[in-house]
Amino acid sequence: MEDLDLRHASAEKNSAGTSGPPYALETLAIRAGQRRTPEQEHNDPIFTTSSYVFNSAAEAAARFGGQLPGNIYSRFTNPTVRTFEERLAQLEGGERCVAVASGMAAIAAVGYSLLKSGDHVVCSRGVFGTTTLFFQNFLAKFAVETSYVGLTDYAGWEQAMRPNTRFLLLETPSNPLTEITDIRRLADLAHAHGALLIVDNCFCTPILQRPLSLGADLVVHSATKYLDGQGRCVGGAVVGGHDLLEKTVYAYLRTVGPTLSPFNAWVFLKGLETLNVRMKAHCENALGLAQWLEQQPQVSCVHYPGLPSHPQYELAQRQQSGGGGIVSFELAGGKDAAWRVIDGTRMLSITANLGDVKTTITHPATTTHGRLTPEERVGAGISDGLVRIAVGLENLDDIIGDLRAGLG
Repeated sequence: MEDLDLRHASAEKNSAGTSGPPYALETLAIRAGQRRTPEQEHNDPIFTTSSYVFNSAAEAAARFGGQLPGNIYSRFTNPTVRTFEERLAQLEGGERCVAVASGMAAIAAVGYSLLKSGDHVVCSRGVFGTTTLFFQNFLAKFAVETSYVGLTDYAGWEQAMRPNTRFLLLETPSNPLTEITDIRRLADLAHAHGALLIVDNCFCTPILQRPLSLGADLVVHSATKYLDGQGRCVGGAVVGGHDLLEKTVYAYLRTVGPTLSPFNAWVFLKGLETLNVRMKAHCENALGLAQWLEQQPQVSCVHYPGLPSHPQYELAQRQQSGGGGIVSFELAGGKDAAWRVIDGTRMLSITANLGDVKTTITHPATTTHGRLTPEERVGAGISDGLVRIAVGLENLDDIIGDLRAGLG
Protein backbone atom coordinates (compact mmCIF):
# COMPACT_ATOMS: atom_id res chain seq x y z
CA MET A 1 0.00 0.00 0.00
CA GLU A 2 1.21 3.45 -0.88
CA ASP A 3 1.78 6.22 1.64
CA LEU A 4 -0.19 9.44 1.50
CA ASP A 5 1.08 12.28 -0.66
CA LEU A 6 -0.76 15.60 -0.32
CA ARG A 7 0.79 17.21 -3.39
CA HIS A 8 -1.60 18.28 -6.13
CA ALA A 9 -2.89 15.05 -7.64
CA SER A 10 -3.49 14.30 -11.30
CA ALA A 11 -4.25 11.25 -13.39
CA GLU A 12 -0.57 10.35 -13.21
CA LYS A 13 0.20 11.67 -9.73
CA ASN A 14 -2.44 10.75 -7.17
CA SER A 15 -3.08 11.77 -3.57
CA ALA A 16 -1.89 8.39 -2.30
CA GLY A 17 1.59 8.63 -3.81
CA THR A 18 4.80 7.34 -2.32
CA SER A 19 6.50 10.47 -1.04
CA GLY A 20 5.73 13.05 1.62
CA PRO A 21 5.95 13.22 5.39
CA PRO A 22 4.03 10.93 7.79
CA TYR A 23 0.56 12.34 8.40
CA ALA A 24 -1.72 12.29 11.43
CA LEU A 25 -4.88 10.20 11.64
CA GLU A 26 -7.07 13.26 11.06
CA THR A 27 -5.34 13.87 7.73
CA LEU A 28 -5.29 10.22 6.67
CA ALA A 29 -9.02 9.95 7.32
CA ILE A 30 -9.63 12.67 4.74
CA ARG A 31 -6.91 12.17 2.15
CA ALA A 32 -5.56 8.62 2.11
CA GLY A 33 -6.18 6.36 -0.86
CA GLN A 34 -7.70 8.87 -3.29
CA ARG A 35 -6.67 8.58 -6.94
CA ARG A 36 -7.97 11.35 -9.17
CA THR A 37 -9.17 10.52 -12.64
CA PRO A 38 -8.46 12.67 -15.73
CA GLU A 39 -11.59 14.65 -14.77
CA GLN A 40 -9.59 16.10 -11.83
CA GLU A 41 -12.46 15.67 -9.35
CA HIS A 42 -11.89 17.00 -5.82
CA ASN A 43 -14.31 14.56 -4.18
CA ASP A 44 -13.99 10.78 -4.26
CA PRO A 45 -15.79 9.37 -7.32
CA ILE A 46 -18.21 6.44 -7.30
CA PHE A 47 -17.37 3.77 -9.87
CA THR A 48 -20.71 2.09 -10.56
CA THR A 49 -19.52 -0.56 -12.97
CA SER A 50 -19.58 -4.34 -12.78
CA SER A 51 -16.75 -4.96 -15.26
CA TYR A 52 -13.75 -3.27 -16.87
CA VAL A 53 -12.41 -3.02 -20.43
CA PHE A 54 -8.96 -4.28 -21.38
CA ASN A 55 -6.75 -2.90 -24.12
CA SER A 56 -5.96 -6.33 -25.52
CA ALA A 57 -6.54 -10.03 -25.00
CA ALA A 58 -3.02 -10.29 -23.61
CA GLU A 59 -3.73 -7.58 -21.03
CA ALA A 60 -6.95 -9.34 -19.99
CA ALA A 61 -5.08 -12.62 -19.55
CA ALA A 62 -2.38 -10.91 -17.50
CA ARG A 63 -4.95 -9.23 -15.25
CA PHE A 64 -6.87 -12.45 -14.64
CA GLY A 65 -3.66 -14.38 -14.11
CA GLY A 66 -2.32 -11.94 -11.54
CA GLN A 67 0.75 -10.92 -13.56
CA LEU A 68 -0.61 -7.39 -14.08
CA PRO A 69 -2.34 -5.37 -11.36
CA GLY A 70 -5.60 -3.59 -12.05
CA ASN A 71 -9.35 -3.92 -12.10
CA ILE A 72 -10.93 -7.17 -13.24
CA TYR A 73 -14.48 -7.45 -11.93
CA SER A 74 -16.26 -5.48 -9.21
CA ARG A 75 -16.94 -8.55 -7.11
CA PHE A 76 -13.38 -8.14 -5.86
CA THR A 77 -11.82 -5.07 -7.56
CA ASN A 78 -13.48 -1.67 -7.62
CA PRO A 79 -11.75 1.73 -7.40
CA THR A 80 -14.18 3.23 -4.88
CA VAL A 81 -13.99 0.19 -2.63
CA ARG A 82 -10.21 0.20 -3.00
CA THR A 83 -10.01 3.81 -1.83
CA PHE A 84 -12.02 2.93 1.28
CA GLU A 85 -9.81 -0.10 1.90
CA GLU A 86 -6.57 1.87 1.59
CA ARG A 87 -7.84 4.69 3.78
CA LEU A 88 -8.99 2.38 6.57
CA ALA A 89 -5.79 0.33 6.36
CA GLN A 90 -3.69 3.44 6.87
CA LEU A 91 -5.85 4.55 9.80
CA GLU A 92 -5.43 1.16 11.49
CA GLY A 93 -1.72 1.00 10.71
CA GLY A 94 -2.17 -2.13 8.58
CA GLU A 95 -0.68 -3.14 5.27
CA ARG A 96 -3.98 -4.06 3.67
CA CYS A 97 -7.74 -4.00 4.11
CA VAL A 98 -10.40 -6.19 2.53
CA ALA A 99 -13.87 -4.63 2.56
CA VAL A 100 -16.99 -6.80 2.55
CA ALA A 101 -20.76 -6.47 2.67
CA SER A 102 -21.32 -6.32 6.45
CA GLY A 103 -19.62 -6.71 9.80
CA MET A 104 -20.85 -10.29 10.05
CA ALA A 105 -19.57 -10.92 6.52
CA ALA A 106 -16.15 -9.84 7.83
CA ILE A 107 -16.42 -12.31 10.74
CA ALA A 108 -17.56 -15.04 8.35
CA ALA A 109 -14.74 -14.28 5.91
CA VAL A 110 -12.20 -14.62 8.70
CA GLY A 111 -13.74 -17.85 9.96
CA TYR A 112 -14.23 -19.60 6.64
CA SER A 113 -10.89 -18.53 5.15
CA LEU A 114 -8.67 -19.26 8.16
CA LEU A 115 -10.25 -22.43 9.56
CA LYS A 116 -10.58 -26.02 8.46
CA SER A 117 -12.21 -29.11 9.91
CA GLY A 118 -10.63 -30.05 13.23
CA ASP A 119 -9.47 -26.54 14.11
CA HIS A 120 -10.20 -24.81 17.39
CA VAL A 121 -11.05 -21.19 18.23
CA VAL A 122 -11.02 -19.37 21.56
CA CYS A 123 -13.61 -16.61 21.69
CA SER A 124 -14.55 -14.12 24.40
CA ARG A 125 -18.02 -14.54 25.88
CA GLY A 126 -18.74 -10.86 25.44
CA VAL A 127 -18.81 -10.80 21.63
CA PHE A 128 -21.84 -9.77 19.60
CA GLY A 129 -24.53 -12.43 19.95
CA THR A 130 -24.65 -13.18 16.22
CA THR A 131 -20.91 -13.86 16.24
CA THR A 132 -21.50 -16.56 18.86
CA LEU A 133 -24.30 -18.04 16.74
CA PHE A 134 -21.99 -18.09 13.70
CA PHE A 135 -19.51 -20.26 15.57
CA GLN A 136 -22.19 -22.48 17.08
CA ASN A 137 -24.55 -22.91 14.14
CA PHE A 138 -22.27 -22.75 11.11
CA LEU A 139 -18.59 -23.38 11.82
CA ALA A 140 -19.57 -26.24 14.11
CA LYS A 141 -21.04 -28.00 11.03
CA PHE A 142 -17.48 -28.25 9.71
CA ALA A 143 -16.12 -29.71 12.95
CA VAL A 144 -14.61 -26.43 14.14
CA GLU A 145 -14.82 -26.27 17.91
CA THR A 146 -15.07 -23.02 19.86
CA SER A 147 -14.24 -22.41 23.52
CA TYR A 148 -15.64 -19.35 25.28
CA VAL A 149 -13.71 -17.45 27.93
CA GLY A 150 -14.42 -14.35 29.98
CA LEU A 151 -12.76 -11.36 28.35
CA THR A 152 -10.59 -10.54 31.39
CA ASP A 153 -10.04 -14.14 32.56
CA TYR A 154 -6.41 -14.41 31.48
CA ALA A 155 -5.92 -17.78 33.18
CA GLY A 156 -8.98 -19.01 31.32
CA TRP A 157 -7.52 -17.90 27.97
CA GLU A 158 -4.32 -19.79 28.75
CA GLN A 159 -6.18 -22.92 29.83
CA ALA A 160 -8.36 -22.86 26.71
CA MET A 161 -5.39 -23.02 24.33
CA ARG A 162 -4.88 -26.28 22.42
CA PRO A 163 -2.38 -27.49 19.84
CA ASN A 164 -5.04 -26.99 17.14
CA THR A 165 -6.10 -23.49 18.25
CA ARG A 166 -6.02 -21.34 15.13
CA PHE A 167 -6.99 -17.95 16.52
CA LEU A 168 -8.35 -15.96 19.45
CA LEU A 169 -11.26 -13.62 18.75
CA LEU A 170 -12.44 -10.81 21.00
CA GLU A 171 -14.13 -7.42 21.18
CA THR A 172 -12.66 -4.75 23.40
CA PRO A 173 -14.56 -2.88 24.70
CA SER A 174 -17.14 -5.66 24.83
CA ASN A 175 -20.76 -5.34 23.81
CA PRO A 176 -22.67 -4.25 25.85
CA LEU A 177 -20.75 -4.32 29.16
CA THR A 178 -17.73 -2.36 27.85
CA GLU A 179 -15.23 -4.72 29.47
CA ILE A 180 -11.61 -4.08 28.45
CA THR A 181 -8.92 -6.69 27.93
CA ASP A 182 -5.17 -6.31 27.55
CA ILE A 183 -4.64 -6.71 23.79
CA ARG A 184 -0.86 -7.02 23.99
CA ARG A 185 -1.08 -9.69 26.69
CA LEU A 186 -3.46 -11.83 24.64
CA ALA A 187 -1.43 -11.24 21.47
CA ASP A 188 1.63 -12.59 23.25
CA LEU A 189 -0.39 -15.59 24.45
CA ALA A 190 -1.73 -16.33 20.98
CA HIS A 191 1.67 -16.06 19.32
CA ALA A 192 3.32 -18.26 21.95
CA HIS A 193 0.90 -21.01 20.89
CA GLY A 194 1.27 -20.40 17.16
CA ALA A 195 -2.16 -18.77 16.88
CA LEU A 196 -3.45 -15.42 15.67
CA LEU A 197 -5.20 -12.68 17.62
CA ILE A 198 -8.23 -11.09 15.93
CA VAL A 199 -9.75 -7.97 17.49
CA ASP A 200 -13.11 -6.46 16.67
CA ASN A 201 -12.40 -2.71 16.86
CA CYS A 202 -15.93 -1.56 16.07
CA PHE A 203 -16.54 0.31 19.33
CA CYS A 204 -13.29 2.29 19.39
CA THR A 205 -12.35 2.67 15.73
CA PRO A 206 -8.69 3.50 14.97
CA ILE A 207 -9.23 6.98 16.38
CA LEU A 208 -9.40 5.62 19.94
CA GLN A 209 -7.51 2.31 19.65
CA ARG A 210 -5.16 0.60 17.19
CA PRO A 211 -4.97 -3.12 17.99
CA LEU A 212 -2.38 -3.92 15.31
CA SER A 213 0.13 -1.68 17.10
CA LEU A 214 -0.52 -3.74 20.25
CA GLY A 215 0.26 -7.07 18.59
CA ALA A 216 -3.05 -8.12 17.04
CA ASP A 217 -2.82 -9.86 13.67
CA LEU A 218 -6.19 -8.85 12.22
CA VAL A 219 -8.72 -6.13 13.01
CA VAL A 220 -12.39 -6.59 12.13
CA HIS A 221 -14.88 -3.77 11.61
CA SER A 222 -18.58 -3.35 11.16
CA ALA A 223 -18.33 -0.23 9.03
CA THR A 224 -22.08 0.10 9.55
CA LYS A 225 -21.39 1.65 12.95
CA TYR A 226 -18.99 4.53 13.68
CA LEU A 227 -17.11 4.40 10.36
CA ASP A 228 -20.33 5.44 8.64
CA GLY A 229 -21.53 7.46 11.60
CA GLN A 230 -25.02 8.27 10.39
CA GLY A 231 -26.71 4.89 10.09
CA ARG A 232 -26.91 4.97 6.30
CA CYS A 233 -25.24 1.83 4.96
CA VAL A 234 -24.15 -1.69 5.89
CA GLY A 235 -20.58 -2.88 5.39
CA GLY A 236 -17.56 -4.50 6.99
CA ALA A 237 -13.80 -4.79 6.72
CA VAL A 238 -10.79 -6.84 7.79
CA VAL A 239 -7.39 -5.13 8.22
CA GLY A 240 -3.98 -6.70 8.69
CA GLY A 241 -0.85 -7.88 6.91
CA HIS A 242 -0.82 -8.11 3.12
CA ASP A 243 0.34 -11.72 2.81
CA LEU A 244 -2.10 -13.05 5.40
CA LEU A 245 -5.10 -11.29 3.84
CA GLU A 246 -4.10 -12.10 0.25
CA LYS A 247 -4.09 -15.84 0.88
CA THR A 248 -7.19 -15.97 3.08
CA VAL A 249 -9.81 -13.22 3.32
CA TYR A 250 -9.19 -11.72 -0.14
CA ALA A 251 -9.21 -15.17 -1.75
CA TYR A 252 -12.51 -15.86 0.02
CA LEU A 253 -13.97 -12.56 -1.22
CA ARG A 254 -12.87 -13.22 -4.79
CA THR A 255 -14.45 -16.69 -4.79
CA VAL A 256 -17.53 -16.37 -2.59
CA GLY A 257 -18.37 -12.70 -3.22
CA PRO A 258 -19.67 -10.98 -0.05
CA THR A 259 -19.01 -7.76 -1.96
CA LEU A 260 -19.23 -4.22 -0.62
CA SER A 261 -21.11 -2.00 -3.08
CA PRO A 262 -19.29 1.06 -4.51
CA PHE A 263 -22.01 3.37 -3.19
CA ASN A 264 -21.69 2.04 0.36
CA ALA A 265 -17.90 2.33 0.14
CA TRP A 266 -18.31 5.96 -0.93
CA VAL A 267 -20.61 6.66 2.02
CA PHE A 268 -18.03 5.14 4.37
CA LEU A 269 -15.35 7.34 2.83
CA LYS A 270 -17.46 10.37 3.70
CA GLY A 271 -17.88 8.97 7.20
CA LEU A 272 -14.14 8.55 7.69
CA GLU A 273 -13.62 12.23 6.88
CA THR A 274 -15.40 13.23 10.09
CA LEU A 275 -14.51 10.19 12.20
CA ASN A 276 -11.98 11.99 14.39
CA VAL A 277 -14.24 14.84 15.43
CA ARG A 278 -17.24 12.55 15.86
CA MET A 279 -15.45 10.05 18.10
CA LYS A 280 -14.20 12.82 20.37
CA ALA A 281 -17.72 14.22 20.63
CA HIS A 282 -19.20 10.75 21.28
CA CYS A 283 -16.68 10.26 24.10
CA GLU A 284 -17.46 13.62 25.66
CA ASN A 285 -21.22 13.04 25.64
CA ALA A 286 -20.92 9.44 26.82
CA LEU A 287 -18.72 10.37 29.78
CA GLY A 288 -21.13 13.11 30.82
CA LEU A 289 -24.10 10.74 30.59
CA ALA A 290 -22.28 7.98 32.50
CA GLN A 291 -21.40 10.40 35.29
CA TRP A 292 -25.05 11.50 35.53
CA LEU A 293 -26.32 7.90 35.54
CA GLU A 294 -24.02 7.03 38.46
CA GLN A 295 -25.92 9.60 40.53
CA GLN A 296 -29.37 8.15 39.85
CA PRO A 297 -30.84 6.05 42.68
CA GLN A 298 -32.69 3.73 40.26
CA VAL A 299 -29.39 2.72 38.63
CA SER A 300 -27.44 0.01 40.43
CA CYS A 301 -24.40 -0.07 38.14
CA VAL A 302 -22.99 1.90 35.20
CA HIS A 303 -20.62 0.32 32.67
CA TYR A 304 -18.35 2.85 30.94
CA PRO A 305 -14.53 2.65 30.52
CA GLY A 306 -14.11 6.38 31.14
CA LEU A 307 -15.40 6.13 34.71
CA PRO A 308 -12.89 5.53 37.54
CA SER A 309 -15.39 2.98 38.88
CA HIS A 310 -14.91 0.80 35.79
CA PRO A 311 -12.92 -2.37 36.70
CA GLN A 312 -10.47 -1.85 33.82
CA TYR A 313 -10.31 1.94 34.01
CA GLU A 314 -6.50 2.08 34.26
CA LEU A 315 -6.06 -0.33 31.35
CA ALA A 316 -8.51 1.71 29.27
CA GLN A 317 -6.48 4.84 30.02
CA ARG A 318 -3.34 3.15 28.65
CA GLN A 319 -4.86 1.28 25.72
CA GLN A 320 -7.47 3.74 24.46
CA SER A 321 -7.44 7.48 23.88
CA GLY A 322 -11.09 7.80 24.94
CA GLY A 323 -13.85 5.83 26.60
CA GLY A 324 -15.98 5.46 23.49
CA GLY A 325 -19.64 6.16 22.88
CA ILE A 326 -21.31 3.15 24.53
CA VAL A 327 -22.79 3.34 28.03
CA SER A 328 -24.78 0.54 29.65
CA PHE A 329 -26.42 0.45 33.03
CA GLU A 330 -28.27 -1.96 35.32
CA LEU A 331 -31.69 -1.54 36.87
CA ALA A 332 -32.71 -3.65 39.86
CA GLY A 333 -36.24 -4.14 38.55
CA GLY A 334 -35.20 -6.46 35.71
CA LYS A 335 -36.85 -6.46 32.29
CA ASP A 336 -39.93 -4.53 33.40
CA ALA A 337 -37.81 -1.69 34.76
CA ALA A 338 -35.58 -1.69 31.67
CA TRP A 339 -38.51 -1.61 29.26
CA ARG A 340 -40.16 1.13 31.32
CA VAL A 341 -37.07 3.33 30.93
CA ILE A 342 -36.81 2.60 27.20
CA ASP A 343 -40.50 3.19 26.53
CA GLY A 344 -40.46 6.36 28.66
CA THR A 345 -38.06 8.12 26.30
CA ARG A 346 -39.36 10.32 23.50
CA MET A 347 -36.29 11.50 21.62
CA LEU A 348 -33.92 8.53 21.87
CA SER A 349 -34.26 6.00 19.06
CA ILE A 350 -35.26 2.49 20.14
CA THR A 351 -33.00 0.49 17.85
CA ALA A 352 -30.19 -2.00 18.27
CA ASN A 353 -27.86 -0.20 15.86
CA LEU A 354 -25.05 1.95 17.26
CA GLY A 355 -22.44 4.43 16.11
CA ASP A 356 -25.00 6.92 14.86
CA VAL A 357 -25.08 10.66 15.49
CA LYS A 358 -28.56 9.94 16.89
CA THR A 359 -28.58 8.42 20.37
CA THR A 360 -30.01 4.90 20.41
CA ILE A 361 -31.29 2.79 23.28
CA THR A 362 -31.93 -0.95 23.44
CA HIS A 363 -32.52 -3.90 25.76
CA PRO A 364 -29.70 -6.35 24.92
CA ALA A 365 -31.30 -9.41 26.56
CA THR A 366 -34.21 -9.31 24.11
CA THR A 367 -32.52 -7.79 21.04
CA THR A 368 -28.80 -8.09 20.27
CA HIS A 369 -28.38 -11.12 22.56
CA GLY A 370 -31.96 -12.37 22.40
CA ARG A 371 -31.14 -15.50 20.40
CA LEU A 372 -28.74 -16.75 23.07
CA THR A 373 -30.03 -19.16 25.70
CA PRO A 374 -30.69 -17.78 29.18
CA GLU A 375 -27.62 -19.64 30.40
CA GLU A 376 -25.47 -18.13 27.66
CA ARG A 377 -26.72 -14.65 28.52
CA VAL A 378 -25.89 -15.18 32.19
CA GLY A 379 -22.42 -16.35 31.19
CA ALA A 380 -21.97 -13.21 29.12
CA GLY A 381 -23.19 -11.00 31.97
CA ILE A 382 -26.33 -9.89 30.11
CA SER A 383 -28.97 -9.35 32.79
CA ASP A 384 -32.64 -8.64 32.20
CA GLY A 385 -32.19 -5.24 33.83
CA LEU A 386 -29.41 -4.11 31.48
CA VAL A 387 -29.97 -1.16 29.16
CA ARG A 388 -27.47 -0.10 26.48
CA ILE A 389 -27.19 3.42 25.13
CA ALA A 390 -25.13 4.36 22.10
CA VAL A 391 -24.63 8.02 22.91
CA GLY A 392 -25.04 10.30 19.94
CA LEU A 393 -24.16 13.90 19.25
CA GLU A 394 -27.31 15.67 20.42
CA ASN A 395 -27.06 18.18 23.24
CA LEU A 396 -26.16 16.25 26.40
CA ASP A 397 -28.82 18.04 28.47
CA ASP A 398 -31.45 16.88 26.00
CA ILE A 399 -30.24 13.27 26.18
CA ILE A 400 -30.29 13.37 29.98
CA GLY A 401 -33.71 15.04 29.99
CA ASP A 402 -35.16 12.31 27.81
CA LEU A 403 -33.72 9.57 30.03
CA ARG A 404 -34.89 11.34 33.17
CA ALA A 405 -38.46 10.94 31.97
CA GLY A 406 -37.98 7.18 31.64
CA LEU A 407 -36.22 6.82 34.97
CA GLY A 408 -38.82 8.92 36.73
